[in-house]
Amino acid sequence: MICVIATIELKEGCRDGFLAVFRELVPKVLAEEGCVEYVPMIDVPTELPGQPPVDENVVTVVEKWSSVAALEQHLMAPHMGAFREQTQSMRRGVTLRVLSSEIQ
Repeated sequence: MICVIATIELKEGCRDGFLAVFRELVPKVLAEEGCVEYVPMIDVPTELPGQPPVDENVVTVVEKWSSVAALEQHLMAPHMGAFREQTQSMRRGVTLRVLSSEIQ
């Protein structure tokens, strides 16, 4: 299994609109073969050491997939293309971290 941490940087004031569109996407992604988990998250303010400042313009998506192949298929799914197009004007950038629980 792999885990993906997708950090989506949004333009100022776009988070609520972005999340509204994202919530419509979630059931489609969860129905994809190989999807284990797909959850959008936002920063929570705490007093914990090491936590960077809360960023109101970031949405972090925590994903779990059965394999890299399943993730690759997800990225090519028609609903993902439509989502990227629909939210293009809201986003500044996206970074992905693909992780494995298998420490070698």
